[in-house]
Amino acid sequence: MRLPQFMLDLQKKLHKMFEKSNENSLSATHPSSIQEIAGRLSEEQQRLRQVEATTAPKERTLFVLGSKCVGKSVAINKFFDRDEQTTRPTLALEYSYGRRMGSGRSAQVLNVWELGSLDNAEQLLEVPMRTHGLQQLAAFIMIDLSQPQRVWADLECAYRGLRDTAQRLLQLATPQLREQLQRRALERVKHVPQDQLNSLELLPFPVVIVGGKYDIFMDLEPALKKHICRCLRSMAHLIGGALLFYSHKLPKLAKVLRDTISHLGFGSPTNPFRGHVTDYNEALSIWFGTDSWTQIGTGEAGGSCFSVERIGATLSVEVPQLLLEKQKQQLPQDPAKDAGFRESLIDEMRAQKDRELATIMRDAALRGKFESVHG
Repeated sequence: MRLPQFMLDLQKKLHKMFEKSNENSLSATHPSSIQEIAGRLSEEQQRLRQVEATTAPKERTLFVLGSKCVGKSVAINKFFDRDEQTTRPTLALEYSYGRRMGSGRSAQVLNVWELGSLDNAEQLLEVPMRTHGLQQLAAFIMIDLSQPQRVWADLECAYRGLRDTAQRLLQLATPQLREQLQRRALERVKHVPQDQLNSLELLPFPVVIVGGKYDIFMDLEPALKKHICRCLRSMAHLIGGALLFYSHKLPKLAKVLRDTISHLGFGSPTNPFRGHVTDYNEALSIWFGTDSWTQIGTGEAGGSCFSVERIGATLSVEVPQLLLEKQKQQLPQDPAKDAGFRESLIDEMRAQKDRELATIMRDAALRGKFESVHG
Protein backbone atom coordinates (compact mmCIF):
# COMPACT_ATOMS: atom_id res chain seq x y z
CA MET A 1 0.00 0.00 0.00
CA ARG A 2 1.39 3.34 -1.01
CA LEU A 3 1.40 6.18 1.50
CA PRO A 4 -0.21 9.46 0.59
CA GLN A 5 2.02 12.19 -0.70
CA PHE A 6 1.66 14.40 2.38
CA MET A 7 2.77 11.45 4.54
CA LEU A 8 5.89 11.02 2.41
CA ASP A 9 6.68 14.74 2.73
CA LEU A 10 6.23 14.58 6.50
CA GLN A 11 8.53 11.57 6.69
CA LYS A 12 11.28 13.45 4.80
CA LYS A 13 10.95 16.51 7.07
CA LEU A 14 11.17 14.35 10.20
CA HIS A 15 14.21 12.55 8.81
CA LYS A 16 15.98 15.88 8.11
CA MET A 17 15.13 17.12 11.63
CA PHE A 18 16.65 13.99 13.21
CA GLU A 19 19.81 14.37 11.11
CA LYS A 20 20.27 17.99 12.27
CA SER A 21 19.58 16.96 15.87
CA ASN A 22 22.23 14.24 15.68
CA GLU A 23 24.75 16.64 14.14
CA ASN A 24 24.14 19.21 16.88
CA SER A 25 24.46 16.60 19.63
CA LEU A 26 27.71 15.28 18.16
CA SER A 27 29.18 18.77 17.84
CA ALA A 28 28.26 19.49 21.45
CA THR A 29 29.52 16.27 22.96
CA HIS A 30 32.65 15.69 20.88
CA PRO A 31 34.85 18.36 22.50
CA SER A 32 33.77 17.34 25.97
CA SER A 33 34.64 13.73 25.20
CA ILE A 34 38.19 14.73 24.21
CA GLN A 35 38.56 16.75 27.43
CA GLU A 36 37.30 13.85 29.48
CA ILE A 37 39.74 11.48 27.81
CA ALA A 38 42.63 13.91 28.37
CA GLY A 39 41.60 14.31 32.00
CA ARG A 40 41.45 10.58 32.52
CA LEU A 41 44.89 10.17 30.93
CA SER A 42 46.32 12.88 33.18
CA GLU A 43 44.83 11.24 36.26
CA GLU A 44 46.21 7.87 35.20
CA GLN A 45 49.70 9.30 34.68
CA GLN A 46 49.57 10.97 38.09
CA ARG A 47 48.45 7.70 39.66
CA LEU A 48 51.31 5.82 37.98
CA ARG A 49 53.83 8.42 39.22
CA GLN A 50 52.50 8.06 42.74
CA VAL A 51 52.69 4.28 42.53
CA GLU A 52 56.26 4.49 41.23
CA ALA A 53 57.25 6.94 43.98
CA THR A 54 55.81 4.72 46.70
CA THR A 55 57.07 1.39 45.38
CA ALA A 56 60.55 2.22 43.98
CA PRO A 57 63.40 2.02 46.54
CA LYS A 58 64.59 5.38 47.85
CA GLU A 59 68.34 5.26 48.26
CA ARG A 60 70.64 7.54 50.24
CA THR A 61 74.32 7.32 51.11
CA LEU A 62 76.28 8.31 54.21
CA PHE A 63 80.07 8.62 54.21
CA VAL A 64 81.74 8.49 57.64
CA LEU A 65 85.40 9.53 57.89
CA GLY A 66 87.76 11.29 60.27
CA SER A 67 90.17 10.57 63.12
CA LYS A 68 91.38 7.08 63.92
CA CYS A 69 89.77 5.30 66.89
CA VAL A 70 87.26 8.10 67.44
CA GLY A 71 84.24 5.79 67.49
CA LYS A 72 83.05 5.75 63.88
CA SER A 73 82.35 2.01 63.85
CA VAL A 74 80.67 2.15 67.26
CA ALA A 75 78.30 4.89 66.10
CA ILE A 76 77.40 2.95 62.94
CA ASN A 77 76.87 -0.31 64.82
CA LYS A 78 74.64 1.39 67.39
CA PHE A 79 72.57 2.95 64.62
CA PHE A 80 72.02 -0.45 63.02
CA ASP A 81 71.38 -2.01 66.47
CA ARG A 82 74.36 -4.32 66.19
CA ASP A 83 75.39 -5.59 69.58
CA GLU A 84 79.13 -6.07 69.15
CA GLN A 85 81.18 -6.37 72.31
CA THR A 86 84.50 -5.73 70.58
CA THR A 87 84.80 -3.47 67.53
CA ARG A 88 87.71 -4.31 65.26
CA PRO A 89 89.63 -1.42 63.66
CA THR A 90 88.55 -0.40 60.17
CA LEU A 91 91.51 -1.01 57.90
CA ALA A 92 90.52 0.65 54.62
CA LEU A 93 86.93 1.20 53.47
CA GLU A 94 83.98 -0.75 54.80
CA TYR A 95 80.42 -0.87 53.48
CA SER A 96 77.15 -1.66 55.20
CA TYR A 97 73.53 -0.90 54.46
CA GLY A 98 70.15 -0.69 56.09
CA ARG A 99 66.65 -1.04 54.71
CA ARG A 100 63.29 -0.05 56.09
CA MET A 101 59.74 0.43 54.87
CA GLY A 102 58.68 4.05 54.75
CA SER A 103 55.29 5.65 54.33
CA GLY A 104 53.15 4.06 51.66
CA ARG A 105 55.07 0.79 52.00
CA SER A 106 57.97 2.24 50.01
CA ALA A 107 61.38 0.64 50.54
CA GLN A 108 64.16 2.96 51.72
CA VAL A 109 67.80 1.90 51.42
CA LEU A 110 70.67 3.53 53.30
CA ASN A 111 74.25 2.89 52.16
CA VAL A 112 76.92 3.57 54.79
CA TRP A 113 80.62 3.79 53.93
CA GLU A 114 83.30 4.10 56.61
CA LEU A 115 86.85 5.21 55.86
CA GLY A 116 89.36 3.72 58.28
CA SER A 117 92.27 6.14 57.85
CA LEU A 118 92.84 9.52 56.23
CA ASP A 119 96.42 8.66 55.25
CA ASN A 120 96.80 8.04 51.49
CA ALA A 121 93.04 7.74 51.03
CA GLU A 122 92.60 9.72 47.79
CA GLN A 123 91.39 6.76 45.73
CA LEU A 124 89.20 5.38 48.50
CA LEU A 125 87.43 8.72 48.87
CA GLU A 126 86.10 8.41 45.33
CA VAL A 127 84.43 5.03 45.83
CA PRO A 128 81.24 6.12 47.69
CA MET A 129 80.78 9.22 45.54
CA ARG A 130 81.30 7.47 42.21
CA THR A 131 79.22 4.46 43.23
CA HIS A 132 76.14 6.32 44.43
CA GLY A 133 76.56 9.86 43.11
CA LEU A 134 76.40 13.21 44.89
CA GLN A 135 72.64 13.79 44.78
CA GLN A 136 71.75 11.74 47.86
CA LEU A 137 75.12 11.86 49.64
CA ALA A 138 75.82 13.16 53.15
CA ALA A 139 79.14 13.06 55.03
CA PHE A 140 80.05 12.80 58.71
CA ILE A 141 83.53 14.05 59.67
CA MET A 142 84.30 12.67 63.13
CA ILE A 143 87.13 14.39 65.02
CA ASP A 144 88.81 13.10 68.18
CA LEU A 145 88.36 15.87 70.76
CA SER A 146 90.50 14.01 73.28
CA GLN A 147 93.57 14.84 71.13
CA PRO A 148 93.38 18.62 70.65
CA GLN A 149 96.82 18.69 69.00
CA ARG A 150 95.51 16.56 66.10
CA VAL A 151 92.17 18.29 65.54
CA TRP A 152 93.24 20.45 62.62
CA ALA A 153 95.26 17.82 60.76
CA ASP A 154 92.33 15.40 60.72
CA LEU A 155 89.71 18.05 60.00
CA GLU A 156 91.58 19.68 57.15
CA CYS A 157 92.55 16.38 55.54
CA ALA A 158 88.96 15.08 55.64
CA TYR A 159 87.54 18.34 54.28
CA ARG A 160 90.04 18.68 51.46
CA GLY A 161 89.53 15.05 50.47
CA LEU A 162 85.76 15.53 50.21
CA ARG A 163 86.07 18.87 48.43
CA ASP A 164 88.66 17.79 45.85
CA THR A 165 86.84 14.55 45.04
CA ALA A 166 83.51 16.35 44.68
CA GLN A 167 85.05 18.95 42.38
CA ARG A 168 86.44 16.25 40.09
CA LEU A 169 83.04 14.57 39.86
CA LEU A 170 81.21 17.86 39.31
CA GLN A 171 83.38 18.53 36.27
CA LEU A 172 81.88 15.41 34.70
CA ALA A 173 78.31 16.19 35.80
CA THR A 174 75.62 17.86 33.71
CA PRO A 175 74.87 21.58 34.15
CA GLN A 176 71.44 20.64 35.48
CA LEU A 177 72.94 18.49 38.23
CA ARG A 178 75.46 21.16 39.23
CA GLU A 179 72.69 23.73 39.41
CA GLN A 180 70.53 21.40 41.49
CA LEU A 181 73.33 20.71 44.00
CA GLN A 182 74.14 24.41 44.26
CA ARG A 183 70.49 25.21 44.91
CA ARG A 184 70.32 22.60 47.67
CA ALA A 185 73.51 23.93 49.26
CA LEU A 186 72.07 27.45 49.37
CA GLU A 187 68.84 26.09 50.79
CA ARG A 188 70.72 24.54 53.72
CA VAL A 189 72.18 27.94 54.67
CA LYS A 190 69.09 30.02 53.92
CA HIS A 191 69.18 31.50 57.45
CA VAL A 192 72.74 32.81 57.08
CA PRO A 193 72.85 36.61 56.70
CA GLN A 194 72.94 37.58 53.03
CA ASP A 195 76.16 39.58 53.42
CA GLN A 196 78.02 36.46 54.63
CA LEU A 197 77.13 34.08 51.80
CA ASN A 198 80.05 35.23 49.67
CA SER A 199 82.48 34.32 52.46
CA LEU A 200 81.34 30.66 52.55
CA GLU A 201 82.86 27.71 50.66
CA LEU A 202 79.83 25.44 50.45
CA LEU A 203 80.15 21.75 49.68
CA PRO A 204 77.59 20.23 47.29
CA PHE A 205 76.22 17.82 49.93
CA PRO A 206 75.41 18.01 53.67
CA VAL A 207 78.38 17.64 56.02
CA VAL A 208 78.11 17.12 59.77
CA ILE A 209 81.25 17.67 61.83
CA VAL A 210 81.08 15.40 64.88
CA GLY A 211 83.35 16.06 67.84
CA GLY A 212 83.87 12.60 69.32
CA LYS A 213 84.97 11.54 72.81
CA TYR A 214 83.30 14.54 74.41
CA ASP A 215 83.32 12.72 77.75
CA ILE A 216 87.11 13.36 77.85
CA PHE A 217 87.05 16.78 76.19
CA MET A 218 84.57 18.18 78.71
CA ASP A 219 87.20 17.99 81.48
CA LEU A 220 89.93 19.88 79.60
CA GLU A 221 91.00 23.45 80.36
CA PRO A 222 88.35 26.07 79.48
CA ALA A 223 90.78 28.11 77.35
CA LEU A 224 91.70 25.03 75.31
CA LYS A 225 88.05 24.11 74.82
CA LYS A 226 87.29 27.65 73.69
CA HIS A 227 89.93 27.57 70.95
CA ILE A 228 88.90 24.12 69.70
CA CYS A 229 85.20 25.02 69.67
CA ARG A 230 85.83 28.25 67.80
CA CYS A 231 87.86 26.35 65.18
CA LEU A 232 85.17 23.71 64.67
CA ARG A 233 82.39 26.29 64.54
CA SER A 234 84.33 28.35 62.00
CA MET A 235 84.96 25.34 59.80
CA ALA A 236 81.34 24.12 59.98
CA HIS A 237 80.04 27.58 59.14
CA LEU A 238 82.53 28.04 56.29
CA ILE A 239 81.44 24.85 54.48
CA GLY A 240 77.75 25.22 55.29
CA GLY A 241 77.75 22.21 57.61
CA ALA A 242 76.35 21.25 60.98
CA LEU A 243 78.28 20.61 64.20
CA LEU A 244 77.59 18.40 67.19
CA PHE A 245 79.58 16.86 70.04
CA TYR A 246 79.22 13.16 70.76
CA SER A 247 80.17 10.38 73.11
CA HIS A 248 78.76 6.89 73.12
CA LYS A 249 79.13 6.98 76.91
CA LEU A 250 76.64 9.85 77.20
CA PRO A 251 73.18 8.57 76.15
CA LYS A 252 71.76 12.01 75.39
CA LEU A 253 74.55 12.85 72.93
CA ALA A 254 74.49 9.35 71.46
CA LYS A 255 70.78 9.73 70.71
CA VAL A 256 71.32 13.07 68.94
CA LEU A 257 73.89 11.49 66.62
CA ARG A 258 71.65 8.49 66.01
CA ASP A 259 68.71 10.77 65.15
CA THR A 260 70.94 12.84 62.86
CA ILE A 261 72.05 9.74 60.95
CA SER A 262 68.40 8.69 60.66
CA HIS A 263 67.40 12.15 59.44
CA LEU A 264 70.01 12.29 56.69
CA GLY A 265 69.58 8.62 55.85
CA PHE A 266 65.81 8.12 56.00
CA GLY A 267 64.37 11.62 56.39
CA SER A 268 63.13 11.26 59.96
CA PRO A 269 63.01 12.67 62.56
CA THR A 270 62.62 16.08 60.96
CA ASN A 271 64.44 17.91 63.77
CA PRO A 272 67.25 15.75 65.20
CA PHE A 273 68.95 18.69 66.96
CA ARG A 274 66.70 19.47 69.91
CA GLY A 275 68.56 22.61 70.86
CA HIS A 276 71.00 25.26 69.66
CA VAL A 277 74.12 25.18 71.88
CA THR A 278 77.13 27.42 71.24
CA ASP A 279 78.64 27.60 74.75
CA TYR A 280 82.08 25.97 74.69
CA ASN A 281 81.53 24.73 78.24
CA GLU A 282 78.71 22.51 76.94
CA ALA A 283 78.28 19.98 74.13
CA LEU A 284 77.92 22.01 70.94
CA SER A 285 74.83 21.47 68.83
CA ILE A 286 74.55 23.76 65.79
CA TRP A 287 72.30 22.94 62.83
CA PHE A 288 72.92 23.88 59.20
CA GLY A 289 72.97 27.62 58.57
CA THR A 290 72.24 28.70 62.15
CA ASP A 291 75.66 30.16 63.02
CA SER A 292 77.45 33.32 61.88
CA TRP A 293 80.90 34.88 61.94
CA THR A 294 79.65 37.48 64.41
CA GLN A 295 78.41 34.84 66.86
CA ILE A 296 81.60 32.84 66.49
CA GLY A 297 83.64 35.94 67.25
CA THR A 298 86.18 35.69 64.44
CA GLY A 299 86.22 39.33 63.42
CA GLU A 300 84.23 41.35 60.91
CA ALA A 301 81.09 39.73 59.58
CA GLY A 302 80.91 38.97 55.91
CA GLY A 303 84.55 39.61 55.05
CA SER A 304 86.27 37.64 52.34
CA CYS A 305 89.26 36.97 54.59
CA PHE A 306 87.75 33.82 56.08
CA SER A 307 89.33 30.70 54.66
CA VAL A 308 90.47 27.22 55.57
CA GLU A 309 94.06 28.44 55.78
CA ARG A 310 93.22 31.26 58.17
CA ILE A 311 91.17 29.01 60.45
CA GLY A 312 94.01 26.49 60.63
CA ALA A 313 96.66 29.13 61.20
CA THR A 314 94.65 30.70 64.02
CA LEU A 315 94.21 27.37 65.80
CA SER A 316 97.88 26.44 65.34
CA VAL A 317 98.94 29.61 67.13
CA GLU A 318 96.56 29.01 70.02
CA VAL A 319 96.90 25.19 70.19
CA PRO A 320 100.08 23.74 68.57
CA GLN A 321 99.07 21.12 66.05
CA LEU A 322 100.65 17.87 64.87
CA LEU A 323 100.78 16.78 61.24
CA LEU A 324 99.51 13.60 59.69
CA GLU A 325 102.13 11.10 58.56
CA LYS A 326 101.30 11.95 54.95
CA GLN A 327 101.80 15.66 55.63
CA LYS A 328 105.13 14.98 57.35
CA GLN A 329 106.36 13.09 54.29
CA GLN A 330 105.35 15.97 52.03
CA LEU A 331 107.48 18.48 53.95
CA PRO A 332 111.27 18.00 53.62
CA GLN A 333 113.48 18.92 56.56
CA ASP A 334 114.89 21.80 54.51
CA PRO A 335 112.38 22.97 51.86
CA ALA A 336 115.19 24.90 50.10
CA LYS A 337 116.79 21.53 49.24
CA ASP A 338 113.59 20.07 47.79
CA ALA A 339 114.45 18.54 44.38
CA GLY A 340 111.14 19.73 42.99
CA PHE A 341 112.16 23.39 43.25
CA ARG A 342 115.63 23.39 41.72
CA GLU A 343 116.72 26.62 40.01
CA SER A 344 120.42 26.68 39.02
CA LEU A 345 120.91 30.45 39.30
CA ILE A 346 119.08 30.77 42.59
CA ASP A 347 120.76 27.63 43.97
CA GLU A 348 124.22 29.05 43.19
CA MET A 349 123.39 32.34 44.88
CA ARG A 350 121.98 30.46 47.86
CA ALA A 351 125.13 28.30 48.10
CA GLN A 352 127.30 31.42 48.03
CA LYS A 353 125.22 33.01 50.81
CA ASP A 354 125.44 29.78 52.82
CA ARG A 355 129.25 29.84 52.53
CA GLU A 356 129.36 33.51 53.58
CA LEU A 357 127.08 32.74 56.53
CA ALA A 358 129.25 29.79 57.56
CA THR A 359 132.35 32.05 57.47
CA ILE A 360 130.63 34.68 59.60
CA MET A 361 129.47 32.07 62.12
CA ARG A 362 132.99 30.56 62.27
CA ASP A 363 134.58 33.96 62.81
CA ALA A 364 132.00 34.77 65.49
CA ALA A 365 132.74 31.48 67.25
CA LEU A 366 136.51 32.11 67.17
CA ARG A 367 136.01 35.67 68.42
CA GLY A 368 133.89 34.37 71.27
CA LYS A 369 136.58 31.88 72.28
CA PHE A 370 139.28 34.56 72.07
CA GLU A 371 137.29 36.94 74.27
CA SER A 372 136.58 34.19 76.82
CA VAL A 373 140.31 33.39 77.09
CA HIS A 374 141.49 37.01 77.47
CA GLY A 375 138.44 38.22 79.40
